Amino acid sequence: MEQKEKKRAQFAWVMYDWANSAFVTTITAAVLPIYYSSVAAVNLPANLRTAYWGYTSTIALLLVALLGPVLGAMADFSGAKKKFLTRFALLGIFGAALLFLVREGNWLMASIFYILGNVGFSGANVFYDSLLPHISEEDERDQLSSKGFAFGYLGGGILLAVNLVMIMTAPDSETTALMSRISFLMVAAWWLIFTIPLWKWIKEPVRRILKGEENFNPVQASFSRLANTFSKIRKYKELFKFIIAFWLYNNGIGTIITMATIYGTELEFSSTATIGTLLMVQFVAIPFSFLFGWLGKKIGTKKSILISLGIYAAIAIGGYFMVKEIHFWILGFGVAMVQGGSQALSRSLFSRMLPKSQSAEFYSFFSVSEKVAGSFGPFLFGVVSTVMGGSRLSIVSLIIFFIVGGYLLSRVNENEGMRVAKEEEDRLVQASVVEGEA
Repeated sequence: MEQKEKKRAQFAWVMYDWANSAFVTTITAAVLPIYYSSVAAVNLPANLRTAYWGYTSTIALLLVALLGPVLGAMADFSGAKKKFLTRFALLGIFGAALLFLVREGNWLMASIFYILGNVGFSGANVFYDSLLPHISEEDERDQLSSKGFAFGYLGGGILLAVNLVMIMTAPDSETTALMSRISFLMVAAWWLIFTIPLWKWIKEPVRRILKGEENFNPVQASFSRLANTFSKIRKYKELFKFIIAFWLYNNGIGTIITMATIYGTELEFSSTATIGTLLMVQFVAIPFSFLFGWLGKKIGTKKSILISLGIYAAIAIGGYFMVKEIHFWILGFGVAMVQGGSQALSRSLFSRMLPKSQSAEFYSFFSVSEKVAGSFGPFLFGVVSTVMGGSRLSIVSLIIFFIVGGYLLSRVNENEGMRVAKEEEDRLVQASVVEGEA
C-alpha cells in the first residue's frame, strides 16, 4: 500500500469512529436512557425501568455474540470484511432512525428498535476493528487506535452537544420529547454521511483461500475455519488468555457506559447533571485518549491498560457512595481519563497477537468476549436492582471485574503471543492457493 493511499485509508478508518460514536453518545449513553425512563417506560416503577433497560442491552449484546464468530470467519473466507461492515452499519442506522417512532408507553417498541440499532453498531464494529491490521504497521497501531477513539469522542460529542441544545431549550415536555426523537434521526444521518470515506477509500483486504477450501461455500468454510481455530486453541495460549482477561475487565467498563445515565436518573439527579457529565466526558476524553496512545508507546501497552483498570476500580467504589450531583461530575471526569485509552490499547494489543489474514474471525472472538461479558454486567445490574429495590450494590459489585481482569492481564506474555501470530500468518500465506481483492 502506497504511503498516500495508506494515510487516506487511515483517515477514513478514523472517521468511521467519528460516524458511529454518535450512536453511543446520543442513543446508548445519554438521550435514549432518559427518554426510555421518562417517556417510553413512564408507566413502570423506577427500578423496573432501570432493570428493563439492562435486559434490553443484554439481549442486543448476546445476539451479536451468537452471530459474530460465524460471520467473522465467513468474511475472511469471502474477502468481504468491508461488505459485512456495510450491512451491519446500515442495520444500525435503520434501527436508530426507527426510534423516532417511539412515544409514551412504548417501552417494548423502544427496546426492539434499540436492539436492532445495537446489533448493527456492534456487528459493524467487529469488521471495522478487523481492518486495523490491514491499514497500519504494528508500531502505528497504539496511536492509530487511540486516534480513532479520540475522533469518536469528538464526533459523538459534537452531535450530542447539538442534540442537548435542542432538547434542553425546548419550551415544554411535549417539545422536549419531540426533540429527543429528532435527535435519533440525526444520529442515523450523521452515521450514514461520515461512513462515506470508509466506503470510498478503504479497499477489501487480500482474500486468502486455503488448500481444500477451493470448492467450499462461505457457510461451510466459516464452520471449517472455526473448527480449525478451536482445534489450535492451545497454540494461541497468550491470545486467549488475553481474551479472558478482556472478558472480565471490559464487563465492568461496558456496564458503566451503559448504565451510568439511568443510574443517575434513578438517584434523582437532574438531566443537566447526567447529560452534562456525559458531554463533558466526550471532550475531556479526547486528550486522554491521545495520552494513553503515547503512554502505551512509552511504558508498554499492557502496563498502560493496568493503570486504567486501577482508576476504574476506584470509580466503581465511588459510585456506591455517590449522593450529590457533584459526585457524578467527579466520577465522570475519572471515566473520561481512562475510557478511550483502555479500549483503544486493548484493541491494539489484541491486533498484535492474531494472524492478519484471519483478522475478522479473531476480532469476532474479541467481540464475543466483549459482548458475552458485557451482557452479563447489565443483566447482573438489573437483577440486583430488581431484588434490592435500588442499584447501589450493583455499581460497587463491578470492582471484582477490574481486579480479576487486571490480574489475568498481568499474566499475558504479549511477546510470545506476537511470535505465534507471525508464525501462523507466514503459514497461511504459504498455504494460500488464491489471493486477490474480492
